[in-house]
Amino acid sequence: MIELRGIGKRYRVGDSIVPALSEVSLTVPHRAFVAIRGPSGSGKSTLLNICGLIDGFDDGSYRLEGENVGALNEASRTLIRRRHIGFVFQSYNLVPVMSVRENVEYPLRLAGVSDNERQRRVDAVLAQVDLSDQAERRPDLLSGGQRQRVAIARALVKKPALVIADEPTANLDTATANRVIELMRELGRQYGATFLVATHDDRMTAHCDQVRTMRDGVLQ
Repeated sequence: MIELRGIGKRYRVGDSIVPALSEVSLTVPHRAFVAIRGPSGSGKSTLLNICGLIDGFDDGSYRLEGENVGALNEASRTLIRRRHIGFVFQSYNLVPVMSVRENVEYPLRLAGVSDNERQRRVDAVLAQVDLSDQAERRPDLLSGGQRQRVAIARALVKKPALVIADEPTANLDTATANRVIELMRELGRQYGATFLVATHDDRMTAHCDQVRTMRDGVLQ
């Protein structure tokens, strides 16, 4: 599914070059649930942004489902991202002026899915995350756990091959976090999705198939 080999990433800060990732190699098989753990600033989010085709990289190679995505232009990467990659963020990243239904539907609109198919998929995934009765409410009227379930529904509604989750339980109490983790695992199995999660939450890593540690841009 994911094959990273010798990935390096550097940022320019003023006159200095700051390394963010160094010689990162990682293999994630299909349908696996894999966590990258480490302290803030260790490079976890940078790695996830590369895997999610949000950021590029300076060294190494990245193959996603066998395709050398590092060689693609921005338009091609954007198309893959819209059709095949879902995202779940710590801060939810929901559009506040849209209803729950509209937030979940939005990636399907970007992908050009027909009206009837959009409605069918949104209804189905909202039922799966137990939010059918909240479909017309705005995100600011929901609890943190409900908003994260909306984010999970939005990530999975387009039936992605890969879901990238950045600290998805960091803002949640233990009971809610455990429910969110169970939901991601359950829906991942149902949709056949591969999950790559950045976290420092032991509640999350305890449920993962593989856990890798990142420190100072090096994956151990």
